Amino acid sequence: MSWLGILIVVVVGYLALKAAGLVLKLVLWGVVLLGLYLVLAALLGLPAPF
Repeated sequence: MSWLGILIVVVVGYLALKAAGLVLKLVLWGVVLLGLYLVLAALLGLPAPF
């Protein structure tokens, strides 16, 4: 491989890890918000989402 090919592979790998981290962070925020809603729904008498 040329230096350019190696550089492209490294940059794409780095961006893939960043994208996976972003997706994981969004999923965790969704879980936190769902948990907060479930707790508040039980306290305030709101309907459960499922």
